Amino acid sequence: MTDQSVPKARTSADDNIGRPRTADGISRRTLLGTAGATGLVLGAAGAAAGYAAAPAQATPLSSLGAGRAMFHGKHQPGITEGLQARGHLIAFDLTAGASRKEAAALLRRWSQTAERLMAGEPAAHGDTDVARDAGPSSLTVTFGFGRSFFTRTGLEQQRPDALAPLPEFSSDRLDKARSNGDLWVQIGADDALVAFHALRALQKDAGSAARVRWQMNGFNRSPGATAHPMTARNLMGQIDGTRNPKPDAPDFDRQIFVPDGGRPSWMANGSYAVVRRIRMLLDDWEQLSVTEQEDVIGRRKSDGAPLSGGTEATAMDLDRTDKAGDLVVPVNAHARVTRPDQNGGAAMLRRPFSYHDGIAADGVPDAGLLFICWQADPLRGFVPVQRKLDRGDALSQFVRHEASGLFAVPGGAAQGEYVGQRLLEG
Repeated sequence: MTDQSVPKARTSADDNIGRPRTADGISRRTLLGTAGATGLVLGAAGAAAGYAAAPAQATPLSSLGAGRAMFHGKHQPGITEGLQARGHLIAFDLTAGASRKEAAALLRRWSQTAERLMAGEPAAHGDTDVARDAGPSSLTVTFGFGRSFFTRTGLEQQRPDALAPLPEFSSDRLDKARSNGDLWVQIGADDALVAFHALRALQKDAGSAARVRWQMNGFNRSPGATAHPMTARNLMGQIDGTRNPKPDAPDFDRQIFVPDGGRPSWMANGSYAVVRRIRMLLDDWEQLSVTEQEDVIGRRKSDGAPLSGGTEATAMDLDRTDKAGDLVVPVNAHARVTRPDQNGGAAMLRRPFSYHDGIAADGVPDAGLLFICWQADPLRGFVPVQRKLDRGDALSQFVRHEASGLFAVPGGAAQGEYVGQRLLEG
């Protein structure tokens, strides 16, 4: 976890950074029910197969269900959008005998399915009806390639140098079975059934070409749950995301996305995702007083303001001392250690999910953060910050990294393309 963290929680369409929205709030059932009268067409021919027509006067969707992200674009969806209420992360390994040809066919199927589901349409074949009656609900689907994918498909010469294995860190207790993978898919939505519907459809699309390596489920606060837009909180109760890079910052694209003309060329406008399952030792954390917790983080728990004073947005005064001459923000406070200006300018865009995978027989919760961070180069983003944390972060005794992955996420697919086409057919 870092202080340059989660984008602010959304409570309205205006708060969705970079997310195109539908112009109105009509549901897929309304669209289907009125298509004959208005000539409106949803996607490819036959998109409505298996869906019963609704009365022409069906009730429009709420703003939550009507939210829609675009599949085609310069960047893949699911990177710059605000936090989503429900998420699924899933990694696949290509099956024995599956090669570049099968991988290309799989990415083509996945892209077609993602485009349909993100538009609020049913899957083309064997739709499960899980998302029937719901709108797109801001669904995003993002695809990435792991280091091993390039060996499996004979594309080693196209493997980016940035996909070098991450170094080992002192807080790592990694489960190899839940780490890495040939292919990675991130699913996010503002409705749990819509997110699960996408997960199930993509799993079925994998067919005989790939098998699931691992899968994780996450959540965030639902849009509209707070009286006004605010930065999200994590399961420790801390406001988490104050210093996340902003898309309107002049150096945002340089820090987060691979530029046109970068190497390899198929990664133009893409990014690299570091994925970590970080267990929070909540029983230990909750034994601390609020003051002790604030010293660990370096910010007030109530409003996220730095201990040096001001509001959440106030710049932290790292040199301020109290009457006894001690630093107000402790030298090992998490917010101090992770500041970009304390790490050579290293920056990454975080879009994590919280997770809770049950309670053990001794009452200890298996809960924490599905950490996902985006950067143009993990060797200049995630790695230097995590090394700094290794050397002295007060929060490290309350967290444990249990799974890890690094994935190359290519730029968005143009109309008529599938994700990864420039790699697989270049």
